[in-house]
Amino acid sequence: MDSIYADYSISMTEFKKNPAQVLRTAGEKPVAVLNHNRPAFYMVSPKLFEAIAEELSDKNLLELARQRLMRKDSAIEVDIDQI
Repeated sequence: MDSIYADYSISMTEFKKNPAQVLRTAGEKPVAVLNHNRPAFYMVSPKLFEAIAEELSDKNLLELARQRLMRKDSAIEVDIDQI
């Protein structure tokens, strides 16, 4: 059994009949589009997609910062008064 990460789901057949209506009905919520009762893809609004992309970007930057903080042997001294 597959997990479905959406409050709404719809069959591929029903989705193909009127995708714009599915988007309007869902509003800002994601919709799982199912093919043979398994998630084939998720439909999300541009606003939600942007939020997801931003979250992933922040996560990547946080990991990069953590990696750099661990490299104390290559650290440089910064004089804040000179900034």
